[in-house]
Amino acid sequence: MRFMMLMIPKGYETAAPGTMPDAKAVEAMMEYNKELQKAGILVALDGLHPPSMGARVTFASGKPKVTDGPFTEAREVLGGYWMIKVKSKQEAIDWAKRCPAGPNEIIEIRQVQEMDDFPEDVQKAAAGFGELQNAKR
Repeated sequence: MRFMMLMIPKGYETAAPGTMPDAKAVEAMMEYNKELQKAGILVALDGLHPPSMGARVTFASGKPKVTDGPFTEAREVLGGYWMIKVKSKQEAIDWAKRCPAGPNEIIEIRQVQEMDDFPEDVQKAAAGFGELQNAKR
């Protein structure tokens, strides 16, 4: 089972462009990342620039509309993520509890949908999805 652990730092929604984390916090997080890797469960991880450097594309009118960040209506935004492969949701929770997150951070855990989770008609409609997932960047 694959799970995304989504880091949601409170206040990041209003962070200025170029805002960077504290070096001590990064050092502690790197130790945690190494533990995930040593355990053989780390699939991917990345940190994200603040929303003030991003853009959103919405389709409310049926046509794409681009809005540059920051996004005033955002209450919670992602600061980064880990993709892990573990045996259960409880194991993902246990790993999230070990994270050296601060009091202003939340980790949301979401299971990744696997092709086997879908009915046959959806699997057929998604033919070729595996090749897209494994495409080289």
